[in-house]
Amino acid sequence: MDSDVVRSRAGDLPTEPGVYQFRSGETTLYVGKAVDIRDRVRSYADPRSARIRGMVERADRVEFAVTDTETQALLLEANLIKRLRPRYNVRLKDDKSYPLVAFSDHEIPRIEVTRDPEEGAVAYGPFTDKGRVETVVKAVRDEYRLRGCSDHKYANRDRPCLDYEMGICSAPCTGEIDHESYAEDVAAARRFFEGETGVLAEPLRRRMEAAAENAEFERAANLRDRLEAAEAFHGEGGEAVSDRSDDRTVDVLAAAVEGDTARVARLHSERGQLVDRSRHGLDTPTAEAAEAAIGGAEGGDVGSDGKTDESDGDDAVTEDADTPAAVLSAFLAQYYAEREFPDAVLLAERPADHDVVDWLEREGVSVRVPGAGREAKLVELALKNARKRGGRDDPVGALTDRLGIDRPARIEGFDVSHASGTAVVGSNVSFVDGSARTSEYRRKKLTDRNDDYANMRELVRWRATRAVEDRDDRPDPDLLLIDGGEGQLGAARDALAEAGWEVPVIALAKAEELVVTPDGPLRWPDDAPELHLLQRVRDEAHRFAVQYHQTVRDEVKTVLDDVPGVGPETRKGLLRRFGSVENVREASFEDLVDVDGVGDTTARRLRERL
Repeated sequence: MDSDVVRSRAGDLPTEPGVYQFRSGETTLYVGKAVDIRDRVRSYADPRSARIRGMVERADRVEFAVTDTETQALLLEANLIKRLRPRYNVRLKDDKSYPLVAFSDHEIPRIEVTRDPEEGAVAYGPFTDKGRVETVVKAVRDEYRLRGCSDHKYANRDRPCLDYEMGICSAPCTGEIDHESYAEDVAAARRFFEGETGVLAEPLRRRMEAAAENAEFERAANLRDRLEAAEAFHGEGGEAVSDRSDDRTVDVLAAAVEGDTARVARLHSERGQLVDRSRHGLDTPTAEAAEAAIGGAEGGDVGSDGKTDESDGDDAVTEDADTPAAVLSAFLAQYYAEREFPDAVLLAERPADHDVVDWLEREGVSVRVPGAGREAKLVELALKNARKRGGRDDPVGALTDRLGIDRPARIEGFDVSHASGTAVVGSNVSFVDGSARTSEYRRKKLTDRNDDYANMRELVRWRATRAVEDRDDRPDPDLLLIDGGEGQLGAARDALAEAGWEVPVIALAKAEELVVTPDGPLRWPDDAPELHLLQRVRDEAHRFAVQYHQTVRDEVKTVLDDVPGVGPETRKGLLRRFGSVENVREASFEDLVDVDGVGDTTARRLRERL
């Protein structure tokens, strides 16, 4: 688009707060927010740098979405950046977007809290406090009995599920409520999310008062909490301002930029004690945007006149988009997607976007750039952490560079264990930012067969199908790691294709510690931190699988149970020593009597019977 087209398009835009997108075909080039969408977009008719000019010339249209408040514009912008990954925005690689409340595009809509609404869904938000959103959605379901199940589950019901028995679903799947009545309940619930607080608050208040009169104090307290959440829901940006009177919890942030990547180091302090530290990678638009500007037909050279586009203070594409101040602006908005706000944020420098600072301060967060004292020393430490390159202090970042993929903050490992095709089990372990997340480990009994490839295919297909059908309560991983070589990797890829689940997958072969990718095996240095990370995931998957296999194997009835003198404990001892019934059959007399609980008589009976 040229300047005249931009001015013409801007004239048709609203003067309300919201977000705008410069798009080229189906690609979003840039997402921005504005207090006044029309004025903000009009400023792009006279860009102040080659990069902005290149972006505008590549765009063929401008799309927009109006929000009720400036805060909602800020949060929606962060959501869209995470989902669309526009090349001209600073993007946090390894975090989540803000939650929304969505009603699905279905004859019988379901209600859900999601960060990625399905096509055609009606969504409300975004919101920063996921806990409050979930409390309100539970209250809505309790009041209007809306379904929360997936379409797959809904289509295959022949009798009401447990949600119906609990009174939180009216079971339209089996005709317990007619479609017209259900549609009225959905309309009432949607009126609440559109701002009519009383639709939910008044029924909650009546039920709370009735529970209190009946001396059901625990139920009354629960309803009181829901009522408070409902009444606070439609505050600024869907949130209530927190009351924080001191700096008991503090986040210390500093940013460093190198080329088209940036790092933000975070130190977390509680009651004056440093309790946590982390580093986060971001993409900056520097390299891609400069290339686009240079390569454009009328883009000209990339300038460096030091000017900054500050027409109205919004987060525009500027020549300074790759500065630490701009990186901090993007990080603050995208990082606090579902986290509790700290009492204070200490920064190495003031963020470029003052709207982000205003938002934090409205939420009760004290934002400071300290100049001296202990706080300044903490900021200096954070800055040192940010300036450290990847490597041993950031194996996930090193793995990102090795594989050429988005940062794999979440890695899931898979392994299979069995004894000659019996007691076949699979393990699925989870690592987040390089650390084991044991609460997200899963295991599964598989079909008994002596076929490692088929077993791995079944295990990965199980995980993939659960993800696709929204039956797994864990977030999707960024990378799958298979214990095995090319055969196991091929089986896993077949399973992913069958389920329609698109997740990068590699394998790690034990014998030579080769990293097996779809493009072939790779040999990494033995001391590479990224290899050590994969080994930890692989070894943990193996340990968890073997542990479960031993449990299942000990529970399986075998021909050993029919041998006089062999009880449950002796059977377990034999299987742990020899691994399988077949190996017990081949064991010598001397080896058998060496097992606790097996004497000469029992050993002879084993050899005779087997």
